[in-house]
Amino acid sequence: MEGSHMGLLLFCFMVFAYASASSRNLPIIPFDEGYAPLFGDSNLVIHRDGKSVHLSLDERTGSGFVSHDLYLYGYFSASIKLPADYTAGVVVAFYMSNGDMFQNNHDEIDFEFLGNIRGKDWRIQTNVYANGSTNIGREERYGLWFDPADDLHQYSIVWTESQITFYVDNVPIREVTRTESMGGDFPSKPMTLYATIWDASDWATNGGKYRVNYKYAPYVAEFSDLVLHGCAVDPIEQVAKCDNDQSSEVIPFGVTPAQRIKMENFRKKHMTYSYCYDKLRYKAPLSECVISSQEAERLRKFDPVTFGSGRHHHGKRHRHTTRSQTEAASSF
Repeated sequence: MEGSHMGLLLFCFMVFAYASASSRNLPIIPFDEGYAPLFGDSNLVIHRDGKSVHLSLDERTGSGFVSHDLYLYGYFSASIKLPADYTAGVVVAFYMSNGDMFQNNHDEIDFEFLGNIRGKDWRIQTNVYANGSTNIGREERYGLWFDPADDLHQYSIVWTESQITFYVDNVPIREVTRTESMGGDFPSKPMTLYATIWDASDWATNGGKYRVNYKYAPYVAEFSDLVLHGCAVDPIEQVAKCDNDQSSEVIPFGVTPAQRIKMENFRKKHMTYSYCYDKLRYKAPLSECVISSQEAERLRKFDPVTFGSGRHHHGKRHRHTTRSQTEAASSF
């Protein structure tokens, strides 16, 4: 056990190191080697000898795929091109979860892309759940500095035992640091990687005001450059089998100073929601929140009800049901 723990610590160090580099330093896995179809039948189509996968949503079903292995920490990445035109109610997700194994106390690390009406931009949402704590949402929402339906862009998750970092085109956009006060609310159980497209009309666009219009179907999301660089876990013995190859190129540790500046600039310009400042949901910020007076003031100007007075109103709703439940319903 001691050797396994030391291997895990070494792997976590290497994961942080890889986070500072482009995924081109890591092997891109052909679909059949790392993944399997999850649902959707013919709505999942493999292209370019397994190097690209198209997921589509139509009036019959959405679609998705799942990694063969469970992972405890690692670097997970995909280049994604989202559907164009009218996409209200559509959600494309790239995420990790163990909801199939731990139904009452599951963990999740989410990238969710929320569609919109014509002329309005896609929004990107990140979220973290642990121990089934879906009643405590840790959502953040952002715009992007590009149109994600025009071309492929890289989205990455770095997960270690003490920190989770979300990246867009190698720019860190969010860090979640484990604190003692979080208790079990930090993902720490093995998870599988998923990619899906599905109908989330009930909540995805303006709290369900705008729904999927299948006149514009099929909605197609393209996934390529799939990277699974993690600590694989035996599903029976629940023992991590870490990649301890110390001959790997030495890369600077963690988020570089230049990347941190980019992250701060991104959040100043593009963040439109953070649970840490939501006075409608939480009377006081959760324990891990690091409050920035500048962020608080900017969000208060953007939405004075949610981030200012804290008075209840009839407005946008936040999702509290688990994705696995909703996706399962949408696939029938």
